[in-house]
Amino acid sequence: MLKKRIYLVVLLGTLLCANEGNAQLISQSDKAQQVQLNTITTAVPFLMITPDSRSGALGDAGVALSPDANSVHWNMSKLCFSEKPMEFSVSYSPWLRALVNDMSLSYLSGYKKLDKNRVIGGSLRYFSLGNITFTDEYGTSIRDFTPAEFALDLGISQKLSKNFGVGFTGRFVNSNLTGSTNIQGAESKPGRTGAVDISSFYTNQDLRIKGKKIGINAGINISNIGAKMRYTNTANRDFIPTNLKIGTAITTHLDEYNKITFVFDLNKLLVPTPPIYKGDTLVAGYDRNVGVATGMIQSFYDAPGQLDNNNKVIPGSVGREELREINFGGGMEYWYADQFAVRAGYFYEDLTKGNRQFITMGAGLKYQVLTIDMSYLVSTTQQNPLANTLRFSLRFTVGDKVKEEEPAE
Repeated sequence: MLKKRIYLVVLLGTLLCANEGNAQLISQSDKAQQVQLNTITTAVPFLMITPDSRSGALGDAGVALSPDANSVHWNMSKLCFSEKPMEFSVSYSPWLRALVNDMSLSYLSGYKKLDKNRVIGGSLRYFSLGNITFTDEYGTSIRDFTPAEFALDLGISQKLSKNFGVGFTGRFVNSNLTGSTNIQGAESKPGRTGAVDISSFYTNQDLRIKGKKIGINAGINISNIGAKMRYTNTANRDFIPTNLKIGTAITTHLDEYNKITFVFDLNKLLVPTPPIYKGDTLVAGYDRNVGVATGMIQSFYDAPGQLDNNNKVIPGSVGREELREINFGGGMEYWYADQFAVRAGYFYEDLTKGNRQFITMGAGLKYQVLTIDMSYLVSTTQQNPLANTLRFSLRFTVGDKVKEEEPAE
């Protein structure tokens, strides 16, 4: 059926964040019998996929990592502290290979320093959902189509002091899931919207503890602040994945050649949580039919919680559900002589909010202007569609290390 095929495409898109795909796994845990599933779904979830191998090997953490070309995705404000005048990165990720063999994410990003305090950067993210055959209600084939989505970014980073910078990124998003196919008399269309990221970054690399050089980074990024999206003129508009990311990175220089960095990120979708209805009556939570700004604020307190046998909210369950909406990731990165890196990490999302839980690992090799990164995902839940995800990244550096201007005599 044509309509069913359209639903399949949308479902595959949702699986990118594994919000729906892991729901079937809940029966594997006794805890699933004691909690209420309430995943938060959005349009264009591909915007939340980790595009690069470095962060992909660190439990999907990267908002406070040292700057590189992929910072356009993680935290634009980091780039004003980059030591190289220009860098480019290209990444490729086969996706959901446990389910299909023709989905993938490609990512191209780069930046250029305008002066010692300002940087411009941009990126192109392209997600292919593979080939889909559309049929009518009688099962007759209509056409083959390859749904695809892309996002184009352009941003600027400004250093406000020696240790603090801010960033701003504009984004255009295009999501063509149906190829303008007519669905039961309604003409579908590509979903399009605009969004912005607002970020800040603090760094201090000159600390010393017991004779060891210590570097501390902290970052925050509110991404995908933008208008809702829809695919037909008659459909309701859906939120895009506005997200709050806060993180830190601590680097210890063991000696002249060896250093270790520990990273940790917290994430929360700034999107309203689905409420609980009994028939047409809202019994817990808040109506999701609100504006973008209201939805961002509402997302901090609108969890419906759990109901007792009398359809009353159990005291304390609202706060517990709000905490479950925060997922986290982190890991460790070891560098030898700034030439070879080994990485490992872990990502956790609560059972009731998608159940993405996995271990990551990877390595990096730097040779002159070229850096090669690779990461691999090992799921800690059975039949996870994200299992065995492999990412590859190449980074190219242009120019020598930027020299700070000497103060005037």
